[in-house]
Amino acid sequence: MRILAVSDEESKGLWDYYQPGKLAGIDLILSAGDLRPEYLSFLVTMANRPLLYIYGNHDRGYLKNPPEGCDCVEDRLVTVKGLRILGLGGTMIYNEGFCSYSERQMERRIRRLRGKIRKAGGIDIVLTHAPVRGYGDEDYISHRGYEAFLKLIEEYKPAVLVHGHVHKSYTSNFERCFRCGDTQIINASGTYIFDFPDRTG
Repeated sequence: MRILAVSDEESKGLWDYYQPGKLAGIDLILSAGDLRPEYLSFLVTMANRPLLYIYGNHDRGYLKNPPEGCDCVEDRLVTVKGLRILGLGGTMIYNEGFCSYSERQMERRIRRLRGKIRKAGGIDIVLTHAPVRGYGDEDYISHRGYEAFLKLIEEYKPAVLVHGHVHKSYTSNFERCFRCGDTQIINASGTYIFDFPDRTG
């Protein structure tokens, strides 16, 4: 299964200068937040494949104008094409912005999903906006990752965690992928395509 992950910065190549067939071969799109709803609606229309999204800290407009044809997985565990995908949007509290949570609040959100995770037999992909603490995040509060995500990875061992929030354009030392135990951590800033074993068979 080929997955397109997107976040934070719209791709001109997939929107302004889109050419027919550019999304051929994509089976699933995951949005890690902070993208215009019109952009997500365009992607899901052109790809004609499922698009799942969570909230970034700049996505308040989604409440009145959600991306058409897309599926919000905020605080949900859904199964798509055999993949168990958990959605946990938001960032650390730093400016009283939209969709922000303390460490304790994020831990509480994860605890409330434990029953669903057990019933599903685990998680394959976690979709977040904020990064994992110590894996491509920053020390200052606005881009600090969650310790709660580390605990989630240690307990449930998802194959992949996709996040956004830390833009590729922020630093010349940008690192997109990390390994934490059995979990591949991917920063979806802009666009990133990765393959996942087909579990529909």
